[in-house]
Amino acid sequence: MGQDERKTLTPELRAFIEEWKPKPGNLIMVLHRVQQTYGYMPREIVLELADLLGVPLAKIYGVITFYNFFKLKQPGRNLIQVCLGTACYLKGGDDIMKALEQELGVGVNTVTPDGEFSTEAVRCLGCCGLAPVIVINGEVFGKVTKAALPGILDKFRAKH
Repeated sequence: MGQDERKTLTPELRAFIEEWKPKPGNLIMVLHRVQQTYGYMPREIVLELADLLGVPLAKIYGVITFYNFFKLKQPGRNLIQVCLGTACYLKGGDDIMKALEQELGVGVNTVTPDGEFSTEAVRCLGCCGLAPVIVINGEVFGKVTKAALPGILDKFRAKH
């Protein structure tokens, strides 16, 4: 789906919302499903949610901006997470992040201009024995070095 394409609720998501609408705590469940479906919280979808759930838009945005799990901007095709938990940080996680920013030409928590990659700093991924760790689209890379980054990224650049 292109970045300029208008998004609408899928029939599956609409059915999920109708199922959860009468239940207490429905907002978080619905927002998680939207994030899972689109990879972020498209503005058009959030506006529809407010109408469907009868919840003020300000309340929805309050929840979205409170929890860092929810993203307001569309991520790149390849999501790169760099662990900056204690073990990874001590083993050079911050240096990996800086090298990644230099390699991609963008800062942390941004998307490359071509929409291929987005980066985010995360806390412990539970792979401390493999520090420093990065995760790309769910694939874990351990004991990452700055020299290995171009080769790792090339693996994902080639996938279309």
